[in-house]
Amino acid sequence: MPRAYIGLGSNMGNPVLNLETALKRIDGIEGIRITATSSVYETEPVGYEEQAWFHNCVAEIDTLFSPEELLCKLQEIENELGRVRLIRWGPRTIDLDILLYDRAVINTERLIIPHPRMAERAFVMVPLAEIAPDAEFPDGRTAAQVTELINDNKKFTCIHRKL
Repeated sequence: MPRAYIGLGSNMGNPVLNLETALKRIDGIEGIRITATSSVYETEPVGYEEQAWFHNCVAEIDTLFSPEELLCKLQEIENELGRVRLIRWGPRTIDLDILLYDRAVINTERLIIPHPRMAERAFVMVPLAEIAPDAEFPDGRTAAQVTELINDNKKFTCIHRKL
């Protein structure tokens, strides 16, 4: 069964509750099983900075879905939880991103895996390395190795241990 890593983020309403709800919905989909979740990190926004800080975590899943099917399932959850895309990198109730899907490389109009810029962002790589330090990028580097190379000056703090 393929293994994937999902990045979750929220900065509207009750972000921790939004993350918990999204995780429950993901795990409730037949054909997906969450096998690990990271701690929750409060992180300074990237891009559009005039907004509340984000709460981020990463989930490891086993799935029967293809990457494209998984993307559709995650976008359904985002829509159900009130995700509205008004401002690029703007506030959101929930953001669900496929970070890695086995060692697949996908670059289509709808989906890019590995997720672009994830290797530059501590708020993605630290929680990923927390739960899966040996997760491999397509080039063979591990999450732990990539995390060591990050030069990210954004602030983030672990605020909640495991959801």
